[in-house]
Amino acid sequence: MMQATKTIKKRKVKGDAGWGYTFIAVALVIFALFTAYPVASAFIISFQEYKPLGSTFIGFDNYVETLSDSLFWKSIRTTIVYTILTVPVALFLSFAVAILILPLKKWMQTTFKAVFYLPAVASGVALSVVWLWIFDPMPSGILNKLIGTVGADNQNWLGSSSTAMLSLVLMAWLSSHGTSIIIYLAALLGIDNSYYEAADLDGATFLQKLRYIVVPCLKPTTLFLLVTGVIGSFQVFQNAFLMTGGGPDNATTMVGLLIFNNAFKYFEFGKAAAQSLILALLIAGVALVQFKFLGKEVEY
Repeated sequence: MMQATKTIKKRKVKGDAGWGYTFIAVALVIFALFTAYPVASAFIISFQEYKPLGSTFIGFDNYVETLSDSLFWKSIRTTIVYTILTVPVALFLSFAVAILILPLKKWMQTTFKAVFYLPAVASGVALSVVWLWIFDPMPSGILNKLIGTVGADNQNWLGSSSTAMLSLVLMAWLSSHGTSIIIYLAALLGIDNSYYEAADLDGATFLQKLRYIVVPCLKPTTLFLLVTGVIGSFQVFQNAFLMTGGGPDNATTMVGLLIFNNAFKYFEFGKAAAQSLILALLIAGVALVQFKFLGKEVEY
């Protein structure tokens, strides 16, 4: 009897496992086709002079050429500058907005979350058209109209090396914080009210609660958003491609845009694949450094 019961249980476990594998099969197939296979192909192509009808194995030549390319290192520096200028400000703005939304009623929180998240589902091309109108170098441009009210001259915001990067940074500051705001708000709502009650009994001020309760409790969330923000910033492509095309004088050529140009403008697929793998290693290294030095005091 016991043996029969064990056999039935084993069959049930195997049946449940089979259904589990069935449910994840679609996700695994999609991952294999659109992630694993392209990565493996890029690794192989990076050692070739790629041609549609017969590629030639050239060893590490693509990597050597990339590492000796001044434009590649300039694009890395440009990407790092863009990351330093945008990611911390984006985190601060998202945190500040989440703090402002927190005391509101539930329906108002939902409304503001929807409003702030809406740009994330809008077309990047449509948003770029709006920003191109804002940065229009003619007097009809919105930004030029604003500075014209104080007597300043019109600026060619996207056509000047001194202002093109600043324009992209400003665009990043004022858009696409919806996801971070929602994540921060969810983390704020997860803090136990007993902490605030104890702080009220001790006569703590708002800033003291912020410093000694909110900030420590949100360290895991902040670390997560910082790491994902840096990864996304190192891969930025759309803004530079649509707004400036990498110019003027490669002042806004991010490494993602450089890889795109090498692959689809100059058809140097092997070199582009090598650059993409170097970028992946760089991103992984930066992420590990962040976890090592910023994750020491984080408790999960």
